[in-house]
Parts: sequence; C-alpha cells; structure tokens
Amino acid sequence: MNGLPAAQSAPPGGLWKASLMVLLLGMLTGCATSDQAPLVRYEFQRPQMGLPFRIVLYTPDSLTATRAADAAWSRIADLNASLSDYEAESELSRLSRTSGSDRWVPLGPDLARVLRTGQEISRLSGGAFDVTVGPEVLLWRRARRQRELPSEEALATARAATGWTYLQLRRTGAGWEAKLERPNMRLDLGGIAKGYALDEAAAVLRKLRIERFLVSGGGDLVVGDPPPGESGWRIQAGVFDATNAPPPRLLSLKNIGLATSGDTFQRAEIGGVRYSHIVNPQTGLGLTDHSLVTVLARKGMTADALSKVISVLGPQRGLRLAQKYRADVFVLRQPTETIEQTVSKGFADRWAVEPPEASP
Repeated sequence: MNGLPAAQSAPPGGLWKASLMVLLLGMLTGCATSDQAPLVRYEFQRPQMGLPFRIVLYTPDSLTATRAADAAWSRIADLNASLSDYEAESELSRLSRTSGSDRWVPLGPDLARVLRTGQEISRLSGGAFDVTVGPEVLLWRRARRQRELPSEEALATARAATGWTYLQLRRTGAGWEAKLERPNMRLDLGGIAKGYALDEAAAVLRKLRIERFLVSGGGDLVVGDPPPGESGWRIQAGVFDATNAPPPRLLSLKNIGLATSGDTFQRAEIGGVRYSHIVNPQTGLGLTDHSLVTVLARKGMTADALSKVISVLGPQRGLRLAQKYRADVFVLRQPTETIEQTVSKGFADRWAVEPPEASP
C-alpha cells in the first residue's frame, strides 16, 4: 500500500484525482474481498504451564492463523514466568520467599489481578479457596507419591503456614503490593492461573480481530464466537468414572469459559480410601468426595477457581456462591453408592441437541 508503483508517474490535474479515486476504491474493494474470504479451521497444540494446551481458530489463511497462535503462545509463556510455583525465579516464587519478612512487595499487573480475584473468592467462600495452600499441596503431593497419609505433626506445620488472611494486599500510587505475614508461606495459583491464561490468550486473539476460536488447557477452555454456520462450540461434559453414571452430554457454547475439577484422572488410594488431588485448605488433605464439577462463567479465571471451591464446599453451598458470579454449575457426586446430579438452569439450557459425533 505505497501508492502508485514507482515506474509510473502521477497524471496531471483532474486526472490525478480520478486516478486516486480509482486507487482508493481498489484498496477498499480488496479489503472487502479479504474480509469476505471463507474462514478455514486451523488447530495448534503446545505444552504450556506443564499441561497440554490447544488453540482452534478460524481465519482466511494459514499465515494469519499461525501468527495469531504464536502471539497467544507467547502471552501464555509470559504468564507462566510470572505465576508459576514450579519456576524458582517466577514473580510468584520470589514473593513466596519474602514470607515472614514483614516486607511489602510490589506486584506486576497480572499477579496482582490474579491474587485480588483469589482473595475475593476466598472471602466469599470462607476459605474453601486459598492461594496460600502451597505448603499443604506440597505435603499432599508427597503423600500421594508414597501412598501414606502425612503425620499430624507435618499437617500442623503446613496448616500453620497456610491461610488466606495471612496474605495482605494494598493499593499504592504505583499499583499493588503484597505482604505474606507468616514464615514459610508458599503461594500456589494452580486453582486459578490456568483460567487466567486462557482469558489472556483469548484477549490476544480478539485484539487481532479473530473472533471464532477455542483455547483450552488441561481440560478447561475459553471460547469465542462459534465456528461458521454453527450456533455454538459443541463440548462434551459429564464424563464420570462411576458405575451407572449418566452418559456424557454435549454443551453448545459461545463467548464463555468452562472449567472442570474432579478426581477422575488425579487420585490416590491410601488405606482403602480414595483421595483426590484437590486439597481442602482447612484439613490439608485431599478430598474424599468422589465428584465431577463443571462450571460455566464469563471468565475462564472465575470458572477455574469456582470449580475448585464447589468441589470443597459441595453442590448446595457451591451453587449459592456460583450465583454471586452469575456462573452455572453441573455437579456429579457419589458420596455413597448413589450418584447425585445437580444442574443449574443456565447450564441445562446449554445442552446441545446435536448428536455426539458432531462434536469438533
């Protein structure tokens, strides 16, 4: 778009104006043609944040798709460098190392946003969600590997370093600061950071004017507008590993986040009891309630956190909390031999009518 080719000279007088008008019309016509080009489905996969991530999008050409996916991958990688508790030099890990020092630590905008949301959900859930649960999570990971419950002494030590009220946040003229009041505290954003990363990847795609997309990570996802000619993205929900479980259902989704939590894939049997990888912050132990919780919310970060909270609180208290965020919930739970099912109306309204083989 550099005007007339260098080998041509501009015509004189009114001819120049006419020529310019033709050139502008040609440019506009070219843009319209590009906008109306058929959209093609492209898919990309890459490990991110220790999990398999997937991007599906519709664009006119492969170059546009690849550039958009690369921009989304870059944003997710940057977030991992800030929010990971596995990376020793992440912003989160550096903050954890200041615990008990009585220091206020400046926060980057991403970490501040995630911690503020986490603290709000902690307050509303009475501590059922807790980003300071790191010491308990480390202890429980070891227990799952060794198939042996932690000692009471070890649990007491971990619980002493855990508690959402020991994480203080304050706003300053330059942004947000945090202070960890107890020694040996360790922040763990495993219940919320993935959803935030999906939100931010979606924001990157929308900024690039790509509206028809799906971004997923470890089973959670955020979707934009549906594929061409479809009313929504068809997503399977309710895959419950229990005898006589109801069959999975298809959801029809657009412009929403979805998160699922449960003990289907990550569990351990210790002393004849089935334990989940999801830790109850108040006990320091994995949940024993065999359940599958799926949450739909406007933001992936909200859905991610609420799916953990409802796993801890149970369906009835969890539903009341979800309503405060205008989120919808589907819970399958097996406290005894009977499978209990809880479905909010908004969730049921999104059941797809298409057959399972139509799912992308």
